[in-house]
Amino acid sequence: MLRLMCQKANLLSKKIVNRRLQQTIVDSSVKPLESITPSVKQTIQSKADSSVGKWFLGCSGMVFVAVGLGGVTRLTESGLSMVSWKLMGEHMPRNQKEWLSEFEKYQQYPEYKLKNAHITLEEFKFIYMMEYMHRMWGRAIGAFFLIPAAYFWKKGYLCAKTKKVVFLLGTLIGLQGLMGWYMVKSGLEDRFADPNDVPRVSQYRLASHLAAAFVLYALFLSNAMSKLIPADKLASSAKQVISIKRLTHLTKGAVFLTAISGAFVAGLDAGLVYNTFPKMGDNWIPDDILAFEPMQRNITENPSTVQFNHRIFGITTVSLVSTLWLLTRRQNLPKRAKWAINAVMAMAWIQATLGVTTLLNYVPVPLATAHQSGSLVLLSFAVWLSHELRLLKYIPK
Repeated sequence: MLRLMCQKANLLSKKIVNRRLQQTIVDSSVKPLESITPSVKQTIQSKADSSVGKWFLGCSGMVFVAVGLGGVTRLTESGLSMVSWKLMGEHMPRNQKEWLSEFEKYQQYPEYKLKNAHITLEEFKFIYMMEYMHRMWGRAIGAFFLIPAAYFWKKGYLCAKTKKVVFLLGTLIGLQGLMGWYMVKSGLEDRFADPNDVPRVSQYRLASHLAAAFVLYALFLSNAMSKLIPADKLASSAKQVISIKRLTHLTKGAVFLTAISGAFVAGLDAGLVYNTFPKMGDNWIPDDILAFEPMQRNITENPSTVQFNHRIFGITTVSLVSTLWLLTRRQNLPKRAKWAINAVMAMAWIQATLGVTTLLNYVPVPLATAHQSGSLVLLSFAVWLSHELRLLKYIPK
């Protein structure tokens, strides 16, 4: 009996030892996993940020192309060729009968009656296709945004802040499409009674449409940079860094305002009023700058005043950029920030040269398109510079 009890005690002690040994092995295998978990999470998050950043960058590129297509559409006077708008898109005419039907619809509106009564069906096809490409590209942007947005949202790639940004961007894309049709509708309204009137879209709606596109582009680009090339933390004991940061934001704002003033120039064909530089005709300030009553109408409705304002905005922007460049020459800034400043400086002068050349040559389509696209390139570099200096701080000695 005593021997049996001893055997059972030995078996029980062996089981306890084995369990303790197994627990030790498990614990030793778990500890290394716990130590690498943060790095694994960081790697996964880094890959998610990279994917989302590339998506944002792709969207910004598509908006850039849309702005270029919109400029070409306006310069070729194609924007009023499509007289209807459908949410899911209009299908392109597929045969002669459908083309004739679209042409007949166009003939009922002011642009044909007052300006294009002489055009043939083949000429109509060209302007129709220009507007059709612009609209379909806009819808392609919507699809390129929504499908990845749904995928990234479901996969958990988006943090709470990025979700808010995505929601905002999606809303802006939808509003931009509606603004585009609202703009076109202003040129189809029966408000051009005089045979000397030029049927065109409202310059106010055109400027709003372009401003929304620029804001959308800048948001996509800045968020892409935040994901792909996060800004470095910079500290300097030089008091000038505060001025540099403020001047950077001021320059970015000036680029934006100059571009919007250009939309008023485009909307009123004000680039064809005075085709001399630096003077406007024989004067520095045109005689008819305050020709409209009441006085405030001149700012947005007088072609001479609108062109004068655009010149002033352009000269101011170039001056601000040049001042910023001179202030940062001796500052100890990272390479990327210096590259961005040099890029802004070079593009500002290129853009100014393009603007003057376009004016002197009576606004040819290729030069005018390059000038409009150049404004978006300049804004891109200004956004990049603002991003690089975002974490710049002044620390007293």
